[in-house]
Amino acid sequence: MTERAAQPKGTTRRNLLKAATGVGVAALASPLLTASPASAAVVHPGMLHTAADFTRMASKVSAAAQPWQDGWAVLIANSHSLPTYTANPQATIYRGSGTPENYGILYNDIAAAYQNALRWKIQGAGEHGNAARDILNAWSSTLTTLDGSADRFLSSGIYGYEFANAAEIMRGYSGFDLTAFQNLMRNVFYPLSNDFLVNHNGAYITNYWASWDLCNIACVLATGILCDDQAKIDQAITYFQSGAGMGAIANAIPYVYNDQGLAQWQESGRDQGHSMLGIGLMASICEMAWHQGYDLYGYDSNRFMKAIEYVARYNLGEDVPFTDYTWHYGAPGVWEGWQTFTEPSTASRAQVRPIWAQLYNHYAVRRGLFVPNTAAFAKIVEPEGGGGDYGSTSGGYDHLGLTQLTSTEQTRTTLPTGVTRSLQSVNYPTYYASYGNDSLGALTQVTSSSSSTVKQQAGYTIVAGLADSAGYSLRASDGRYLRHYAFRVELGTSDGTDAFNEDATFYALAGSTSGSVRLVSHNFPGRCIRHRNYELWVDTYDLVSGTFPADSSFTPVTAWA
Repeated sequence: MTERAAQPKGTTRRNLLKAATGVGVAALASPLLTASPASAAVVHPGMLHTAADFTRMASKVSAAAQPWQDGWAVLIANSHSLPTYTANPQATIYRGSGTPENYGILYNDIAAAYQNALRWKIQGAGEHGNAARDILNAWSSTLTTLDGSADRFLSSGIYGYEFANAAEIMRGYSGFDLTAFQNLMRNVFYPLSNDFLVNHNGAYITNYWASWDLCNIACVLATGILCDDQAKIDQAITYFQSGAGMGAIANAIPYVYNDQGLAQWQESGRDQGHSMLGIGLMASICEMAWHQGYDLYGYDSNRFMKAIEYVARYNLGEDVPFTDYTWHYGAPGVWEGWQTFTEPSTASRAQVRPIWAQLYNHYAVRRGLFVPNTAAFAKIVEPEGGGGDYGSTSGGYDHLGLTQLTSTEQTRTTLPTGVTRSLQSVNYPTYYASYGNDSLGALTQVTSSSSSTVKQQAGYTIVAGLADSAGYSLRASDGRYLRHYAFRVELGTSDGTDAFNEDATFYALAGSTSGSVRLVSHNFPGRCIRHRNYELWVDTYDLVSGTFPADSSFTPVTAWA
């Protein structure tokens, strides 16, 4: 995405993994998990959510706190979350061409089980618990086979890990047959996932994209947790770290650009929808592992974090580096071919998937790391929904979603409207966002001895965004607004056009210090207001500069009189 041309102004967590962080790819030839940690019991509930998570969700929703309340509103508006939902279990699920496909029945019922389970845990309503229980029991007593083309391995992986998560929430619920569901995972889902990771359907190891491996790693890990099977947990963790397939982290993220704080995702040349699918699946693996004491999020010097920033940045409309990637496809002795991708694909660019709030929460909130592209994309997705909110096809059910409700640990950053504030620089506290006689945005020093004009130019009335009331616009005392033009911040008179309104609207995200904000452009969300050389610009995020987080952070304070 490019700006319009100028125109007339108008940590590792278990000792077992301590050695893993920062290990180079070449060192991963031998599995790091040589034995199970005998002293570490499997945590329950311990997949995507823990008991503490549910306590937080219930408390925040009860208090109508944001952004949890918005996430809750989306959940209860989804028809899958109704307690009257009735399961339609099948003995055999088919996915793939040449078969009577019926897998849509399964992913709809999984979404209903999960969403009703959430409503029971958060709301305490037994009717929702009963609905989730009955859906799970119906399938565990009926389903015996996953069949179809190679796509059956997508069924085992995606629906296996999702179904196990719903069952984990319902563990201990009256009438829920946990043993039967554990057997369903062991005997129907896990065998296919295991077979895929070992044999890859007889194809070249590179034939199947990262997302195929990742969904089946997720199923193996979820099965291990649900069934208290440490061997399966170890299998999933080991494969993630050092497996041969494309889902192993060094293969899923083949190129790291440390000088830019980014890392190329394996499917980036294919299309952006599958890139985000893979990102979401790896996020689910990392979150489940995290709750069992394994830090895969931070593995290999935060390799995954650099990849999500890469995918988010490109899908925000900004440029990213790209190294040619050759895909070797086919099966030995049958057929084969090669395709080289030379640039990131624009196909399905800016697609929305419900995965970003969880990623932002881990890296920015839990770890305190700078992930501005992830933060901006999470803002775009708000309010985040789940299965049934993103279309009726399988892509709308690849993720359980609702992570704004389930994963957020920090209140939404907001600004007071209708009041006048000065925006104080975080790293130059005697300087403020201002403008000069040329109307160009500047970082200006203001003190008690400054002239009344200088003080006035450092004050803005905060109003609802001209282009989006969820954002903000900053109005100067003479009625003009701060806006960007050719990426330079300036003061301009509104002409009422959509272009001006968008240029003058910003979203508030958390800044680098407590109480500070980062003002993200409404129409170029990969950019935010920052100061450089005492000028104000709307710049792309610099992930490696030590000064950018502070350069782009301002604290709203009482305006200079």
